[in-house]
Amino acid sequence: MPRPPLLALALLSAAALGYEILLMRLLSIILWHHFAYMMISVALLGYGAAGALVALARPALLRHFLPAFVAGALLFGAGAMACFAIAQQVAFNPLEILWEPTQPLRLLLLYLLLFVPFFCAATSVCLVFSRFNAQVHRIYSFDILGAGLGCLAIIVALFALSPVGALRLVSATGMAAAALACVECRWHRRWLPALLLVVATVPAAVPEAWIALRPSEYKELNQVLRIGDARVVAQRSSPLGLVTVVESPSIPLRHAPGLSLNASTEPPPQLAVLTDGDGLSALNRYDSRREPLAYLGDLTSALPFHLLRNPRVLVLGSGAGADVLQAIWHHASAVDAVELNPQVIELVQGRFAAFSGKPYSAPGVRVFAGEARGFLAASQDRYDLIQVALLDSFSTSSAGLYALSESYLYTVEAFQGYLRHLRPGGMLAITRWVTLPPRDIPKLFATAVAAMEKMDVPAPALRLVLIRGWNTATLLVKNGEFDGVELAALQAFCRARSFDVEYYPGIEPGQANRYNVLDKPYFFESAQALLGPDRARFLSEYKFDVRPATDDKPYFFHFFKWRTLPELLALKSQGGLPLLEWGYPVLVATLLQATAAALLLIVVPLRVLRRRTRMLAGAGTATNGGPRAWRVGFYFLAVGVGFMFVEIAFIQKFILFLSHPLYAVAVVLCAFLCFAGLGSRYSQRLRARAGRQAMLAVAGIWAISLIYLAALPAVFRLLIALPDPARIAVAVLLIAPLAFLMGMPFPLGLDRVAARDETLVPWAWGINACASVVAAVLATLVAIHAGFTMVILVALLLYAAAALAGP
Repeated sequence: MPRPPLLALALLSAAALGYEILLMRLLSIILWHHFAYMMISVALLGYGAAGALVALARPALLRHFLPAFVAGALLFGAGAMACFAIAQQVAFNPLEILWEPTQPLRLLLLYLLLFVPFFCAATSVCLVFSRFNAQVHRIYSFDILGAGLGCLAIIVALFALSPVGALRLVSATGMAAAALACVECRWHRRWLPALLLVVATVPAAVPEAWIALRPSEYKELNQVLRIGDARVVAQRSSPLGLVTVVESPSIPLRHAPGLSLNASTEPPPQLAVLTDGDGLSALNRYDSRREPLAYLGDLTSALPFHLLRNPRVLVLGSGAGADVLQAIWHHASAVDAVELNPQVIELVQGRFAAFSGKPYSAPGVRVFAGEARGFLAASQDRYDLIQVALLDSFSTSSAGLYALSESYLYTVEAFQGYLRHLRPGGMLAITRWVTLPPRDIPKLFATAVAAMEKMDVPAPALRLVLIRGWNTATLLVKNGEFDGVELAALQAFCRARSFDVEYYPGIEPGQANRYNVLDKPYFFESAQALLGPDRARFLSEYKFDVRPATDDKPYFFHFFKWRTLPELLALKSQGGLPLLEWGYPVLVATLLQATAAALLLIVVPLRVLRRRTRMLAGAGTATNGGPRAWRVGFYFLAVGVGFMFVEIAFIQKFILFLSHPLYAVAVVLCAFLCFAGLGSRYSQRLRARAGRQAMLAVAGIWAISLIYLAALPAVFRLLIALPDPARIAVAVLLIAPLAFLMGMPFPLGLDRVAARDETLVPWAWGINACASVVAAVLATLVAIHAGFTMVILVALLLYAAAALAGP
């Protein structure tokens, strides 16, 4: 028997997972990031479809195993680039999906296009499992190790290459896997691998125009580029985002969120800085003169500077530096600025230093590249003012495009961390866009109240202030009670700028909603309700979900309530649909669609296989074999969902410890896959006692997961001050034992299936793949409603059920 193409399998798996992660990046740029995740989950149905195909056409495919493997790898390489290029030509606009009948069809077309490359790669992978089922443990270990290294490799590649360049690399890697298979299996003539390697260079020669990124016309970048002769003057790319700088020479840019309508000064010349085509941040021209920055005193976010004297300031999410300049203009004694993307800092301080005046190098200013929560957790400093900058787009925020976005900046635990880093009398200031009916601001207010109550702060009502302009609102939370002098300064500040005071200690109903008049004082009423005895009733009856977000349920921008849906749909003719946080219903629709497709891919092959069994062995034998097949199906379904649930939950839990979403995805995913691969390889020694060993592995998964749920928060608090390399090493060490055990149930089960009925191997493999696709969406839904702890507990129950039902 020829040996399996293990290295080619690992390389192809690396390319496939790299393509999956790369698509998240690409679709974040041309659409929006949460939509990318939904598309990926449906595209991965290609793995389930491949299992179904191999199950149905197994004899023919195995007779031509090597040509089929090589063809699948080549088609993956070509399809990865071609299908994405064609997908960009589909005029899909997610903003219209609920009222434009053709948009769901265009979405389906996108799903089908992204499905094709995964289907091709998965067919080759599944063929190896089916052809060499006696070596399941070795094959699975190479498959999953390759996938883990591919995850890490694409992240590294995105630091060195543009997203389009990374797409060329993935495409070429898939084709190179075909050449490697020929070498490993010594197939055909010697010139064939050389020819295939030449073919693998074709992606590098594809014209840039064919695969250039085309962001949605509804993204802020395209809106800005419509201004006169606006043009892109600089661009930087990394896994953190595609940073674009735009200038408009003839028609000046004017970006000043929350600027008073009474303002008498205009902003200085500005450049627009956008990340992934959204989240506009203004890069102001600054030449050390104070006068051009006067407009920064007329924003709602300027309020704390009128209540504090020469404060020490921390700006979280400093972007292009406008908030730093605001602090400088208000005579801050010192400013610490934290920005997630170091490329933004480089653009401000390097490429556009002459324009920006290098605000991060101004006297008293320090800049740090990192994630806000991680910076605070590792810092012992305390501040007079902590500002959480407003960096997301108003258009995407108001359209509900962030509904599925995790944000650890606005959770109860985050607020507690902010308050602990305030000096006595210091203030936390958070500015958000005004959305009507109110959603963001009541949720922020409720979060602040909950955080103070958990810290046993006396009289939270005496420590809060809320003001509103025509398009932004600013919430202040003080480490102490507001006094009469501060409240007088507050009212004078708002009166001079026609800002509405929506809450302060002792406010009367007639003092709210006076300048930017709404039909009802919504913000005042919600603040009163959240501070009153009927808070629980208000949160239950309010038309949007404004309950505080937590680290276990970090979906601050999720406001959707099912009972509000009929009312919003009834307002369709009156323009009511923009009030719908549409991301959540689309997620539910995606789950239903993925589940239906997964069932189809599982049930149809099962029926065909059972019919074949009847024909070969007679009706009596088929009847006895039926229940065994369904038992096999349940086992691999439970293991697939359980593995994905645990993986997703731990990625989320490690984001705070690693202080960076990118590090969490790369480190946790790579560690899970690599150590699961090692566990699979080790499980080969346990084949004689597979059932008992599977039970022991599940018991170990239970024990480690429960210990981690209880101990990880304390471990993270103790070790978070370590440098990045040390924290990454700690994360890998923590994940290793759990992932090692999680790598055992699948190959042990597949090995037993192969020993009894090898025709069920591709079907079982397809079930596991389909389960992973459904689980990717289902885990998000469970986390939104019950939290990531519940996601892990559900996964443990599934593992236990799988062990009891093991084939």
